[in-house]
Amino acid sequence: MAIITFITGGQRSGKSRYAMQLAENISYNPIYLATARVWDEDFKQRIIRHQSDRNETWQTIEEEIAISKLNVDNRTVLLDCITLWLTNIFSDNEYDVQKSLDIAKQEWDLLAKKNMQLIVVSNELGMGIHAETEVARKFADLQGWMNQYIAKTATTVYLMISGIQLKIKGSVQE
Repeated sequence: MAIITFITGGQRSGKSRYAMQLAENISYNPIYLATARVWDEDFKQRIIRHQSDRNETWQTIEEEIAISKLNVDNRTVLLDCITLWLTNIFSDNEYDVQKSLDIAKQEWDLLAKKNMQLIVVSNELGMGIHAETEVARKFADLQGWMNQYIAKTATTVYLMISGIQLKIKGSVQE
């Protein structure tokens, strides 16, 4: 079973930076599991910025949906991020919340069975403005339910606020 550290928070709260520090403290050659699709030019620039944050010690694996198929046993893996992964699943399943949630839980359960250190980044969408469109509201629900599901399986959970990590689950000694 994976030892899971879950890091959640708002956009630009420092989640990825903190997750990378944790991974680098655990392993000399961590894996960066990138789940993003290039949706437009702005998103391409965001991906390039994230890539520039990693040095040559990182191995990058890109996987948009089937995260459980990867051979990552006995490795330290940073999955960045659940929100983009869920976006891919949600989009590919015609914005069906229940079908997307079922697929995501199945993939997550298979990934969590692997023997690894898994650091997971996600977003807290429900702490901001109520989404304007029906699809956005459905996605916020999907994200919230999946975050709860992952947090329940995690050994340690951090909430990032303005670049500061707040441990909300896990022992004090960690």
